[in-house]
Amino acid sequence: MKKQLIGGMILALSATSCSQKNEQPNIVLIAIDDLNDWVGAFGGNPQAITPNMDKLAEQSVIFQNANCPGPVSGPSRSALLSGFMPYTTGIYGNANNMLDSKLVQEHATLPEYFSKNGYLTISKGKIFHKHTTKNGFDHGHWAYDIWEQEKGGGGLQTDKLYSRNKGIINGEKVENAKYTTGGGTEFAWAPTEGGKEETKDYMTAQWFAEKLQEDYDKPFFMSVGLSKPHLPWYVPQEYFDMYGLDTLKIPEFLLDDLDDIVNEDGKKTFKPSEDFLWVNEDEELFKRAVQAYLANVTYADECVGVVMDALNNSKYAENTIVILFGDHGWHLGEKLKFRKASLWKEATQLPMMIKLPEMTEKQYCYRTVNLIDLYPSLIDLCGLPEKPILDGESIVPLLKNPKMKWHPTVTSKGPGAFSVMAEEWHYITYGNGVEELYDLKNDPMEWTNLIRTKSDDVKNALEYLTAYIPKNYVEAIPISEKDKSMKEIDLTIKPKRDLDRLK
Repeated sequence: MKKQLIGGMILALSATSCSQKNEQPNIVLIAIDDLNDWVGAFGGNPQAITPNMDKLAEQSVIFQNANCPGPVSGPSRSALLSGFMPYTTGIYGNANNMLDSKLVQEHATLPEYFSKNGYLTISKGKIFHKHTTKNGFDHGHWAYDIWEQEKGGGGLQTDKLYSRNKGIINGEKVENAKYTTGGGTEFAWAPTEGGKEETKDYMTAQWFAEKLQEDYDKPFFMSVGLSKPHLPWYVPQEYFDMYGLDTLKIPEFLLDDLDDIVNEDGKKTFKPSEDFLWVNEDEELFKRAVQAYLANVTYADECVGVVMDALNNSKYAENTIVILFGDHGWHLGEKLKFRKASLWKEATQLPMMIKLPEMTEKQYCYRTVNLIDLYPSLIDLCGLPEKPILDGESIVPLLKNPKMKWHPTVTSKGPGAFSVMAEEWHYITYGNGVEELYDLKNDPMEWTNLIRTKSDDVKNALEYLTAYIPKNYVEAIPISEKDKSMKEIDLTIKPKRDLDRLK
């Protein structure tokens, strides 16, 4: 108890120390694409090798129940960066461009708001979800004072390629291959030909390491975007070699797990995904998929280490807030699927840690928070003018007291489709008569849908959780332009984003 009290005092002091020095804190925001809780500090997979994120966690508040606004990249990132939930903007999917939302047209995004209020904003890598427009490519470049497009690759060792979509196993084309259909990014992995120095995320990390050695005449807001472990899983061989197949364990799953999720007529709603069916035909193939994801997580961790080592060795180390997060969760066989885009816990929950200046010890927070809360929280931490219209709320009180009482949070997958997450219960509705309820305390894998169970506990949980379902929600905005031939950056966007007029 004494140790926790001291930690709370340190947190409270650190939140005010910058204003006492008449300096605003710098911000380093590290976004990692498709990262789930397979990070040492979060305990999702004890085999994960993530020393750099674990080192950061030793001086951070670790949010064990952080959730995403939407379970895919576009809506999750758009909500975090705009400050408005998908059901407020209509940005429910990756094909919806946030710039088409009237709210985003009128309001400053998170980096723009910091630019409006005296910060130098700097970005490289994936922060905003990318789209094409009539005039070129939209990378979210328009939201920053300094922005550089990421680059890098390294080629592939095609003789070691695995691809469900192409029917390739260990570089060999399989005759009459099954499970080759299915949308989304190619479900594939292979080692790169070149070393890490040639890869995109590592080059991005090195770029930020150099930026952290420069002099600035105002506080900075750096957005570091790492694309791995997003598919396809292409990283150098050294990261695959860290995980031996002989000792590798695959996640637990039940083949009848989806049988109790039915519609009003008793018909099953879900079936195993193509990705799952493919890897589940062979235990070694399943292990290789898990190995590939872990390899990509460890690669991302090394990139985090490059940035953090540079920060810790810079003159900004004592006055910088660091926030690291995944943009949503990721299935690796749980609920008989891979990828994201579900309202189950594996997709809605994500790792998030926050380190304030002068923090010296690790603290865990088990309250259910959301990425939507980062915009108001950073305003609060940096003493910027309040922006009360935002959908989220500041979680600074939890940084000061991680055990204080909090409330459930919502993830939205589409009009009427919501997840309501509490610490011990999880309710899901799809807006079409299909519902789910899980007792997370006794069933953390969400194997047993209790929605039709008659008990006081279930009745009370439903009454409590359904009260958080949004009473009003908008329909999806029209799908944005999509022209893969577009290569040039759209330079017409930024001049239209007049910071003086944006609220």
